[in-house]
Amino acid sequence: QVQLVESGGGLVQAGGSLRLSCAASGGTFSSYAMGWFRQAPGKEREFVAAVTWGGSNKYYADSVKGRFTISRDNAKNTVILQMNSLKPEDTAVYYCAARLTSVRFTTEYDYWGQGTQVTVSS
Repeated sequence: QVQLVESGGGLVQAGGSLRLSCAASGGTFSSYAMGWFRQAPGKEREFVAAVTWGGSNKYYADSVKGRFTISRDNAKNTVILQMNSLKPEDTAVYYCAARLTSVRFTTEYDYWGQGTQVTVSS
């Protein structure tokens, strides 16, 4: 059983930056592909970014490409989402997720965190 805890959300003005962290425990972190998803009010949860178990391959939604960066530190059991040039449409609850073996761009992940709110004001 893997536990995931997100942190780093908050309120920021458009154009600003936030750094989300996800701390994992209870499993072999390096065995899991890690993803970030977000869900805005009234909308479905959507893929934001993902990284393979070794960190060599990274994937992004078109809406965040060039602005967000995902990274992981297997020694610290942590995955980071660096978000720059934030826009009001980035406002959502952001979730960290873990999936044994391969990356998916859908919500087919095995474990989820509780989410952290990101609000971008215009």
